[in-house]
Amino acid sequence: MPPPARSPAPGPRRRALLLPLLLLPLLLLLLRLISSPSPRPLPAPRKHSKACDYSAGEWVRDASAGPALRYDHTCKEIFKGWNCIANGKANGRDLLRWRWRPSGAGCELPRLDPRRFLERHRDTNIGFVGDSLNRNMFVSLVCMLRGVSGEVRKWRPAGADRGFTFLHYNLTVAYHRTNLLVRYGRWSASTNGGPLESLGYKQGYRVDVDIPDQTWAEACSFHDVLIFNTGHWWWAPSKFDPIQSPMLFFEKGKPILPPLLPSAGLDLALQHMVTFVNKAVKPNVLKFFRTQSPRHFEGGDWNEGGSCQRNQPLSSEEVEEFFSLDNNGTNIEARLVNKHLKVLEQSTFRVLDISRMSEFRADAHPSTTGGKKHDDCMHWCLPGLTDTWNDLLAVNLEALES
Repeated sequence: MPPPARSPAPGPRRRALLLPLLLLPLLLLLLRLISSPSPRPLPAPRKHSKACDYSAGEWVRDASAGPALRYDHTCKEIFKGWNCIANGKANGRDLLRWRWRPSGAGCELPRLDPRRFLERHRDTNIGFVGDSLNRNMFVSLVCMLRGVSGEVRKWRPAGADRGFTFLHYNLTVAYHRTNLLVRYGRWSASTNGGPLESLGYKQGYRVDVDIPDQTWAEACSFHDVLIFNTGHWWWAPSKFDPIQSPMLFFEKGKPILPPLLPSAGLDLALQHMVTFVNKAVKPNVLKFFRTQSPRHFEGGDWNEGGSCQRNQPLSSEEVEEFFSLDNNGTNIEARLVNKHLKVLEQSTFRVLDISRMSEFRADAHPSTTGGKKHDDCMHWCLPGLTDTWNDLLAVNLEALES
């Protein structure tokens, strides 16, 4: 009986069958790598010391700095009164040749790189909420970004006064105007009487410390980055005259008795603002509160013939003469306001401290070139100082996002 037939030798044939099975996963992986779009690399991150105190330092001449590194006076968003180069201010271009050098070995405040900023903040909404000094900062940032990205759509999101979307990056930057952060309006005595009327009040301004101004109430649920400020209007006797048109503070719809001074009203408004924002914001929102921007009136306040005609930054000694609370001078408002920002130290807000670096810059206001009947020693020339505020914002954002 013949032996049973033997199967063919397994070696070569089995290997021939196994080879495609082994190569298939490698082939699929290769196809996936080829088809996946490669991410656009960001510029290398800047190195800066975590120990740097950017609020302390000095201004130094920087001959390399000039309009080409920022933006020029042709940026259409610059408010006419702040366009010091177009208005012919003698030191308008020289303002750009000063650089803030923080104290401490190895400390540097890098200039905002507009393209890097746009890349890092794709699909992001940034909101400036505050008075005209925050608009000053908002315009500075918009002009820097427009210099490298011309595809811009103008719109006003969530009650904003101004707003722009950089379409290629889906980055929106908006400004929400509010003087006190909280709601206020004219108040007149009622013929039926009331607690304020019984104290002799006939007119004034009703300030609801627990109700956010409608211009920014919806902004918290829209923006990913918020930069708040307030201050100047709380010390504005020409607007809120303590006798003719005082601030009358309300809470839960009722007048606060006995009536408060504006400084105490500011404390209450800040406490309520922090509570409201924390409840209203989206998760992971970055919240900043900018410290007070200083004024530089000499020879009296704005309505007393005060002026700001300097063309160089102040010395440290001159800064103290201008702003020391002991001197009780015209410009102490800045340090008075900052004393009331202590409530923010126990909150989730980050404080963007621009006060000290700005106190030196008596040379950087529009002065008489702003087109007003009096010297503008409160707002800042653009291009100018608020570009450095945005440098500080950018370096803080990078540190937090890293």
